[in-house]
Amino acid sequence: MDSEADQQPTRSDRLFTGGERPYDPEDLVMATGQDVTPERVEKARQLMEKEGPQVIERYLP
Repeated sequence: MDSEADQQPTRSDRLFTGGERPYDPEDLVMATGQDVTPERVEKARQLMEKEGPQVIERYLP
């Protein structure tokens, strides 16, 4: 039987949406369902600067 500490975090365990702590550009990329790459993180950072932190809400259920 595996203990909880031995399990790898799932994608949703690593995704922050602003309720627990402010989210970062990497969280925004993950919320879109894409793989995190330096290019996507930079685009997400620019989008957050342009549209504000509420931009993640369009990708959340």
